[in-house]
Amino acid sequence: MMSPVNGRAEANQKFMQHAKAEYPKECCGLIVQQGDSQVYMPCRNTSPTPESDFVINPIDIATCEDIGEIIGICHSHPDSSSRPSPTDLAKAYSLHSEFPLANWLIFSWPEGDLFQFAPLTDSPPLIGRQFVHGIWDCYGLIRDYFSSELDIDIPDYERNDGWWERGEDLYLDNFKSAGFLQVCENSPEALAGFELKKGDVIIMQIRSKKANHAAVYVGDGMILQHMYGKLSKRDVFGGFWLRCTRMIVRHRDLIE
Repeated sequence: MMSPVNGRAEANQKFMQHAKAEYPKECCGLIVQQGDSQVYMPCRNTSPTPESDFVINPIDIATCEDIGEIIGICHSHPDSSSRPSPTDLAKAYSLHSEFPLANWLIFSWPEGDLFQFAPLTDSPPLIGRQFVHGIWDCYGLIRDYFSSELDIDIPDYERNDGWWERGEDLYLDNFKSAGFLQVCENSPEALAGFELKKGDVIIMQIRSKKANHAAVYVGDGMILQHMYGKLSKRDVFGGFWLRCTRMIVRHRDLIE
């Protein structure tokens, strides 16, 4: 299934042939530097929705790493433009540290266009970023805020889209292991009278049986948040957001 092909031009050609063969599903593969040769390694797409997404089989990635340095990450866009989607840009950004020499290649079929781009090396602006669940989402925004504004690193957690609809409780299950402590009782009276401090994380429950959203308090009565499917933004904390609040937590490094 994974047969190497020598030469970059030939590797690109084999990638495009792979895309045509997998249509209407997205194909995926890796370009590996092996000595003086660049080889294309077709990989298995393990996404549950291969018609619109790709996940490279981790066993295939390990096989490629045994062969040489991964210098290209490839996938196809069936019935779509070869230009990267917000999800592509987010995935490229998240994988850059793992594959620092890899550019991304997208081949559209049947359009027949091959597009290559280098991933972002810096996180996007805190305000106005696109929403991509699992990378650029409400928790991702909080992580980036803590890193850039407070010089505090908080752990990432793997999270599949729709986890709150499957009975998972990722915020309440993980806030302690991420270094946070609850600082306000969970009652309307306590929440209404609580004095927020910059960096407090407000965990909310929005049209769900589980706490499924969070924002960070940035001072002056404002929160920074990234709602599902929308651009990240600042909002006044109160009204709807206060009514949706389930818990307020504070990182242990910010507790005096």
